[in-house]
Amino acid sequence: MYKVLSRLVLLISLISLPALPVMAQQNQDAQSARVDKAQAAERAKQKENGRVLRVDQSRNKYRVKVLKKSGRVVSVDVDKRSGQVQSPQDKDSDR
Repeated sequence: MYKVLSRLVLLISLISLPALPVMAQQNQDAQSARVDKAQAAERAKQKENGRVLRVDQSRNKYRVKVLKKSGRVVSVDVDKRSGQVQSPQDKDSDR
């Protein structure tokens, strides 16, 4: 009984061993898919066609303040995972 059990454990270990590099690669891919601060600033700059003034970050997004050529300052949210730029909020509308 002990021999059968030990062989079974060995067999399961050998079968699952090739999956370890795949799981490690998937973890690296998930981490590298995240958008960093500089990428968020560049995406917001391109979307709003202006100059980046400041980048603040929270847990799930970056808030990028952009000075547009018209002189208006807008805040744009950039999702950290997807990099999706969400619609701007005018600073003037907060007042």
